[in-house]
Order: sequence, then structure tokens, then C-alpha cells
Amino acid sequence: MSDKVVPAVLSIAGSDSGGGAGIQADLKAFARCGVHGMTAITAITAQNTVGVESVEMVAPEMIVAQVRAVAEDIGVDAVKIGMLGDAATVAAVVEALGLVGDAPVVLDPVMVAESGARLLDEDAIDALVNDLLPLVTIATPNIPEARVLSGLDEDASQEDLARAVRLLGPKAVVVTGGHSANLVDLFYDGDEPVEIPGERHSNDAAHGSGCTHSSALAAFLARGAEPLQAATAARRLASLAVGAGLTEIGKGHGPVDVFDLAARGRADAQNAAAAN
Repeated sequence: MSDKVVPAVLSIAGSDSGGGAGIQADLKAFARCGVHGMTAITAITAQNTVGVESVEMVAPEMIVAQVRAVAEDIGVDAVKIGMLGDAATVAAVVEALGLVGDAPVVLDPVMVAESGARLLDEDAIDALVNDLLPLVTIATPNIPEARVLSGLDEDASQEDLARAVRLLGPKAVVVTGGHSANLVDLFYDGDEPVEIPGERHSNDAAHGSGCTHSSALAAFLARGAEPLQAATAARRLASLAVGAGLTEIGKGHGPVDVFDLAARGRADAQNAAAAN
């Protein structure tokens, strides 16, 4: 827990040129949660709501340099890790975490984009499992990601997956429920698993929902919440962001919206009309 009035939270993740996911979603979620957002960019992507057109990885030494710069000056009260891409980047992030002290770390093991593009090389999975997961406070895989990390097949329950991923080293796991029939997140920290219910929305604007969830979770940890409290609050915020998603943005999956910009825009327009 930070004693700062405004904690500082670091996103180590890729950049989404369409503004829907990655560090762009993370910074919006940080602001919505009342923390100062910082970034260490791991990859630059050329993407939009339809798909990922190109990816350029950032040099590992530059990733470490970004983390060192903010850690030495501002300090890091929590870390969210998103897109890593390859084994060299995983190694750089493992090194960089040695610069942030005992700040809680949330890992969203991004493997596939909303459009279906692969965002984590096969050879990076072993490095993520063996070297990074043991350093993590809370891992937030979705069900397909939890299957890859654990090696379990489709017959494994959400609870089986949560238990198996936690055995890989993180202090707690949230297996998110976006791919489940009942949309329930499952939180597990070694005690009894806890279900965190979700809400189904009819729109097609969920791009960035996982980034928003994990970033909010890190922000709430930085503000002093216990892991289960943080996971519950993060799920609530991510659900609200999906419900307010910007369906008119782009031709594919629209971005989630933590600020409900459409409602704010309508209210501003009404106020302007009333003033005239």
C-alpha cells in the first residue's frame, strides 16, 4: 500500500495504435481509478478494431531503462504487465521487476488479441511460466490462457485451472470468466475459491476489457485494497466499461470505455443547449 495521496502505477505492456487496448487502455483505467499512470512499452503495434497489422518489439535494454527511469524518480506502487511478445522481453521484464521493490505485480498473460492475432511466441511461454509467474502477486488469465499456462485440457474446470496456475508461483489467480457460460471470475489464493459474478452485455465493444480489468486491479492494490477486494472492484469496473463500450468506433470490436464518454458527451451537449 502506498502512502502517497495519488499512487503511481506502472504498465509494462504493448502500445495499441487504435487506442482500445494495451497501454492506452491501461492509462485510461489508471486515471479512472485515481492513480498516476506510467508506462514501459514492450512493443509497438499497428492495429485497429479489425486486427493487428504489424508488431515491432522494443529492445530489451530499453524496456529495463524505461522501468529504471520511473522507479528511480517517481517510485512504483504497483505494476501491471500485459503484452510481452517473446522470450527476450520476458527476460527483460524479470530483470526490471528487480527495480520496483516490493510493489504488487499483476500479470495479464496476453497471448491472443481480440481479433485473433497471436501476441506471445510459443518459446516465450516457458519463460513466462518458469521465470515470471513466481514473481507475480496476482495473475489474471482468461480460460484459454489458463489452459495454456497449466497444460490442462478442455475438460478442466475453472477451479482446476485456477489451482493449477497458482501452483506455478503467483500468490493469487483470477481466472476471468469472459469465455464461460455464466461470466463468473474465479479468485483463488490458496484458501477456498471465490466466485466474482459478472454481467452480460449485448454490445460488441469489449476490446481492451482484459487490459482494463488487470490495470484496475493493480490500481486498487496500489490504493491499499486486499487482493480479493481489488479483484472484485476491478471486475465491476471492467463490466461497466464494456457496458459503455464505443460500438460506433471502427468496423470491428469497439473499445471499452471506463469514462462512459457517450453519456458525458450527451450531457455536455444538453448543458450547452440549455445555456444557449
